[in-house]
Amino acid sequence: MLTGATSAEEVLESHASDALALLKVFDDASETIGSDATRVLDVGSGAGLPGIPLAIARPGWRFTLLDTLRKRTNFLEATTREIGLTNVDVVWGRAEDLGRDEKWRESFDVVTARAVAELRVLAEFCVPLARVGGYWISPKNAAVADEIRDAVNAVTILGGGAMCAESVDSIGPDGNKRTAVVCEKLSPTPDKYPRRAGMAKKRPL
Repeated sequence: MLTGATSAEEVLESHASDALALLKVFDDASETIGSDATRVLDVGSGAGLPGIPLAIARPGWRFTLLDTLRKRTNFLEATTREIGLTNVDVVWGRAEDLGRDEKWRESFDVVTARAVAELRVLAEFCVPLARVGGYWISPKNAAVADEIRDAVNAVTILGGGAMCAESVDSIGPDGNKRTAVVCEKLSPTPDKYPRRAGMAKKRPL
């Protein structure tokens, strides 16, 4: 099992509170966007966090769970079937590839990624997939000021605005208080981004 739990229900129960603590941040973004059918992309979804708990809590929204490993997407497909979610799509692929595909590029109201990489790397995964006026929301530990500073150049290049850290009522697995980094997409991402798979981590912007 992908998180050490023994069933789909246990995965959701043990991690749902951490994911659901993000609801207010997502609701605020959705209200600002003004969409009753907010489209959310969960990059590197893994065991479906935070995407599945959020999809249960917001059945009128549409969620896409993206992961690079087939065993994870198989798990996500089985889990969403098991719990009867009809507002979730599961996609096997890389964020960099989707970000260059017109079907997906700049098509989501909110893009999120949990525990995948540092912010300057996540920016290149996520910002190209958010529509102008949409948001990139990334759960992080509270001590995120240095990551935000290091990501400013990448976010600016990719079309994002100022990043802010929103406090959330949750403690991470490491015992540290959680926060959510929120960034509005202000302008289209230049055509040259995202770069090919692996470049964001190898040579961060």
